[in-house]
Amino acid sequence: MIYVFLSVCFSVVVSVMLKLAKRYHIDVYQAITWNYSMAILLTWVFLKPKFDHLQQAPFVLYCLLGLLLPLLFIVIAASVKITGIVRTDVAQRLSLFIPVLAAFFIFGETTSAVKIIGIVIGFGAIVCSIPWQRQIAGKRVPANSWVYLLTVFLGMGIIDVLFKQVAVFKDVSNGTSLFIVYSLAFILSLAGLFYQVFTKKMKFSWPHILIGWALGVTNFANILFYIKAHQVLAKSPSTVFFVGKYRGNSFRHADRYLYI
Repeated sequence: MIYVFLSVCFSVVVSVMLKLAKRYHIDVYQAITWNYSMAILLTWVFLKPKFDHLQQAPFVLYCLLGLLLPLLFIVIAASVKITGIVRTDVAQRLSLFIPVLAAFFIFGETTSAVKIIGIVIGFGAIVCSIPWQRQIAGKRVPANSWVYLLTVFLGMGIIDVLFKQVAVFKDVSNGTSLFIVYSLAFILSLAGLFYQVFTKKMKFSWPHILIGWALGVTNFANILFYIKAHQVLAKSPSTVFFVGKYRGNSFRHADRYLYI
């Protein structure tokens, strides 16, 4: 459980940094883009990725994660703007249904009375933590807002499942898998950044590179320990899913959309 605990600790640090971003007028998209570059460097230095035996590597999973991670961030940002923080928060929390079901039906986790009771209590805690009574003050929600919420719900759940699949893949090291996924996410995010700068939808800011690198250090540790927790608790993935989801799945404490 030490890896779960460490993942939670670094998750909190990431959440605090993101929470401070708005106060100091930091462009979160730029920070997240450069966060990937630092994650790539740290993976290369500390995990020593090797690329000589990649014939059996799960490239489909890598490509899906590399695409979904930055894409989901954009969707979450749009969902918060259109539907509000509360509704987006609910969609992210309820996405836990997907990986928990996958733990039993895809990864073959055995059921027991203790696990069932724990899952029921965990879902109850998530439901109780959702601020259902809050409203979007003075804002009319568009009729198609459910599309954003459904996308957040499915995207968050699918990413959890994909990370579990990467964690249990034994033919390629963690370092190699993370390096490839980080690189794909960085390339896509950087392309999006350049597009917004060239179309004058965003003003490039050099300080955001340093901010992104600081964010990348904590995010790297967060995801590394999250994957290690899945490896150590390979027979109980639902445990890691629950802790991971409850530790940082709301937009107010967002780090899950930073996954990589």
